[in-house]
Formats: sequence, C-alpha cells, structure tokens
Amino acid sequence: MEIAHPTETLRSPVKRRLPIDPYIALLLGTVGLAALLPARGVAADVASGASTAAIAFLFFLYGARLSTHEAMTGLRHWRLHLTVLACTFVVFPLLGLAARGLVPALLTHPLYQGLLFLTLVPSTIQSSIAFTSIARGNVPAAICAGSFSSLVGIVVTPLLAAVLLGDSGGGLSADSLLKIVLQLLVPFLAGQLLRRWIGGFVARHKKVLGLVDRGSILLVVYTAFSEGMAQGIWHQVSAPRLGALLLVEAVLLAVMLTLTWYGARALGFDRGDRIAIQFAGSKKSLASGLPMAGVLFGAHASLAVLPLMLFHQMQLMVCAVIAKRRAHDPGEPPDQQPQVPRPRVRPDGHGAA
Repeated sequence: MEIAHPTETLRSPVKRRLPIDPYIALLLGTVGLAALLPARGVAADVASGASTAAIAFLFFLYGARLSTHEAMTGLRHWRLHLTVLACTFVVFPLLGLAARGLVPALLTHPLYQGLLFLTLVPSTIQSSIAFTSIARGNVPAAICAGSFSSLVGIVVTPLLAAVLLGDSGGGLSADSLLKIVLQLLVPFLAGQLLRRWIGGFVARHKKVLGLVDRGSILLVVYTAFSEGMAQGIWHQVSAPRLGALLLVEAVLLAVMLTLTWYGARALGFDRGDRIAIQFAGSKKSLASGLPMAGVLFGAHASLAVLPLMLFHQMQLMVCAVIAKRRAHDPGEPPDQQPQVPRPRVRPDGHGAA
C-alpha cells in the first residue's frame, strides 16, 4: 500500500528516456546477496522473525499516514474510483486467470502463480500522481483513486489470493486468515487509530521513516529469497522462461493501458479523468505486494514477487513515455488542457508511497 502527499519531492520520471528506479537496483542487489549468502539455520529464524515484525510495522505506518478525511472527501467522484477499483481488482485478475492457458508452454506453474498474484495487488499512489500530473490530468482524482485502491487492497488482495491461488497462497484456512489479520489488518487499524496523536510526528519525520520503509521491504525480500535458495526453487527458473514472463507482462500492461484509456472514454469521462484512470488503473504497487507476498507465500515468496518486481519497472518506463506524450496531445490544444498544479512526488512506488 502506498500513502503519499502531492507536495513530496519529485525528480520527474520523464527527464530520462528510460527511467530506472534506483530502488529496483537495491532490490536486485538484495536478491543477489540472498543468492550468495542466504540466511540458514539460526540466522534464517532470526531473519524470518525480523521480517514478520517489519511487515507489521510497515502496515502500521501505512495506517498512520492515510488521511481518512482526504479519502472521504474524494468519495464525491465515486464513478471514477469505482472504475479504477474495477480495473484493479476485477479486470486485472480476470486477465491473470486467462493467462493460465500459457502453462506450461510459456510459463512454469510457479511463475504463473506469481503473475496471478501480481494481478491481485493494489494500484500505486506516488507514480500514479506523478504521471497524471505530467500528462496534465486530474491529479486530485489520482490521489484519491490510489488511496482507495490501497485501502481496499489490504482486505481484498489477501482474500483474492486465498481464493484464486489455493494452497500456494495459503488457502482459506483459519491459520492463514489469522496471519493476514494479525500481520496486515491489525497494525494498519492501529496506525489509523493512533494517527490523531502520531500523525504529526510521522509527517515531520517522513524521510527517516521512508528509509525504514525501504529497509523493511529489503529485509522481506532478503528473507523470501533466502528461503527460496534453501528450498532450491530457483533451479526451476531458466532464461527462456524469464524472457517469456517479460513478454507476457508486456502484453498485460499494453492491454490494461488500452482498456483504461478507451474504456474510460466509452464511460463518458473527460480527458483529465481518463488520464487519472489510465495511470491509476493500469499499475500495481510494489510496496503493497512485497510484504503481502511474504505473509501469503512463505518460502515460495521469492518466485511470487519476481513478476511484480519486473512489472513495476516496466510500468514506470512505459508510463513515463505515455505521460510525456499525453502532455503534448495534439488532440488537446494547450489552451484547453486542464491547468492542474504538478505535485512533486517520487514515482518509485515503495516505502512512504
């Protein structure tokens, strides 16, 4: 889940032709460290316990950051928000289920499970706001749509994963549901309840807490990939399979970008709203997906998050190009484009997002 305010610092994602998220580099470095020096024995137990605590703390911070007042104010644009939620939690999962036909010809079953999990994750906030702003779209709508998606995803994503992923996602057992409630929902609600007293502190120290966010997610990734190395599951992945996964994800992103743009037009939304719907409805949150996968998949979380990590970088690169072109859309003369102030946010989709 990502919670951000439009006044955070942004280094525009379109200044470079192909923006490479530096956090992805850190994540890949963490994967490499887990491959070379995986945690074993007592160290693995310590890392697993620290990862569990980190996930709970992450969702506590998410709850403390979310402004309930701002979210309720945005409800007046309910048609747009329902459209984004439908894209995120209905259309995306249906496409994920349809990809089942690619097993085993293109994808192995574990990679398909990761791809399906990717389609269940909430939308981003930070990068949706940034790209909507650059494209001169409805920025307030993008803020609220992303916030609603993240909030709904805390409950809907684990439940969808339990139903659609079966045993590989933990199933619908009482133990798995209790784990979801204790590690995700309870800390988030605690953050919301304490926001009145700690919200100011969280806002004043957002940079430091942002580093805590990122460090916690890196710990989750290291633990997941260490367990994967211990289980030997990486022997199931080959270079051709990874190439096939990238191809499938490219098609998935292209389909969602097309559906959100032309679907929003068919529903009668104006240009600014269509831009917000396209960027909020076609993207997936790395910040939400990584800790959720750690809770839901256990030792198999490494393969489960691999498709999400690849998709995250792909969506940044493609949406940066689209946002730049939307800003100079020949079908919208400059004097008719909505004058929306550009928020300054990082488009990285992690941590304090």
